Amino acid sequence: MSNPDELLVAIAATVEAERSNQMSLTVVVGGAVITGRLAPEAVWRERVAEVLKDSDRLGPFSDVFARGSLGKRPARGEAPTHLHFHLARILQGSLGIPETGGMYRVAIKDISAWTVGDLTYFEQ
Repeated sequence: MSNPDELLVAIAATVEAERSNQMSLTVVVGGAVITGRLAPEAVWRERVAEVLKDSDRLGPFSDVFARGSLGKRPARGEAPTHLHFHLARILQGSLGIPETGGMYRVAIKDISAWTVGDLTYFEQ
């Protein structure tokens, strides 16, 4: 979306303000379907930093997420520019990748479609 959907921006702002991670959302970005729960950016960054810190090869990158210095971030009161998913999967056919859920950051302006809820596939 070249002009981000105001309703989606409001959902993201509510997640940020409430510091809630209970909002499930499914989005289409560049033809990929991502489904999972939204998290406030600070919580998402903390979790990514924790995962990276435990890695021998990626440990040094944990500080980038922990200190929150990834370029220009919206100031207080500004509209969010990204959604931060946790426990999320990219849906491919009848399975979600990764099965356990991953951490994804998606630019709101790149979302072409969305719906409330977490899509789940079950084998028949």
